[in-house]
Amino acid sequence: MGPAHNYIEQRLAERRLSGAYRTLKAENTLVDFCSNDYLGFARSVVFKNNIDEEISQSGVVLNGATGSRLISGNLTYTEDLEKQIAAYHNSQAGLIFNSGYDANLGLFSSLPQRGDTLITDELIHASIIDGARLSYANRYTFKHNDLNSLEAKLKQAKGICYVVIESVYSMDGDTPPLLELLELTEQYNAHLIVDEAHAVGLYKNGLICQLKLEGRVFARIVTFGKALGCHGAIVLGSDALRQYLINFARSFIYTTAAPFHQIASVKAAYRLLQNSADGIERLKNNIRLFKENIRANSLYPLIESDSAIQCILLNSNERAKETALQLQNNGLDVRAILSPTVQQGSERIRICLHAFNTTGEILLLTDTINKLTNA
Repeated sequence: MGPAHNYIEQRLAERRLSGAYRTLKAENTLVDFCSNDYLGFARSVVFKNNIDEEISQSGVVLNGATGSRLISGNLTYTEDLEKQIAAYHNSQAGLIFNSGYDANLGLFSSLPQRGDTLITDELIHASIIDGARLSYANRYTFKHNDLNSLEAKLKQAKGICYVVIESVYSMDGDTPPLLELLELTEQYNAHLIVDEAHAVGLYKNGLICQLKLEGRVFARIVTFGKALGCHGAIVLGSDALRQYLINFARSFIYTTAAPFHQIASVKAAYRLLQNSADGIERLKNNIRLFKENIRANSLYPLIESDSAIQCILLNSNERAKETALQLQNNGLDVRAILSPTVQQGSERIRICLHAFNTTGEILLLTDTINKLTNA
């Protein structure tokens, strides 16, 4: 079928040989230890009923958005919701994007300009990397959570400098030294941007609000597809930043707006989140239970994390896949994270804990992992 098809087949063959070939999996009956549904909103009947009620009471009758928000797809309802979410996170303003990927792509491709500097943690979200690649800024990465490495890059910065981190990292589940990192960026007159995708839910308003640092952070990205159980994202910052993104973020400008059902779901999710103190406490208790019962060892260590994301390093694609398969055979849906998604030698099983996991399920998980990794 020609050179393009030959290239595709060659790349797929290489991926199969590496042990990192990806396939799609449909829903199953295993115990969920892999999804980002930390508080159980995505499977909540109460949440579904709340969404239906919100749509019914809104008076809006739209199956689709009809166009981009700059043409026919904008609603007063959406703008009011942006104000409500911004207030919830103690931010001046916010702009909703169709997905977390779109939000990061739009922000980081449009904000840093030629002659500016963008410095990112080496383990930052792929969507941030892709957005940064589309900018004309000078780009650097620093070693994960390493302040000395960051300072070395800050000393090289030119123009306006942006430092980008996550408050809870998606692959390791750990948290950066936020106060020290913020002090360092301020020392060099740089602007800190924080992706809070995996923090909201573990922390009711996100970790930045928890630490009362919102006034010192330039921008935050909050996604709706994890603990909030729906879809989309918002970039939080100043009103000027919001207006800038409306005018320059291509992933906002040149796409059909999110359908009304998605926007109403986000509103219902925030209402539910405000009344989820018990669920958040259950999640934290389950994290403690897991950590108390897992027996880590030097050969297969547990990455230090206090979040819902817990990872055991297995150091090869084959070992990670085999361990995940053994867990699945025991009724536990744990997935392997393979290189090149993570660096070679840091292949792992990634465990996501939830408020809805029972004590028995977590003890079965830890007992099975202990047998597999301490045999």
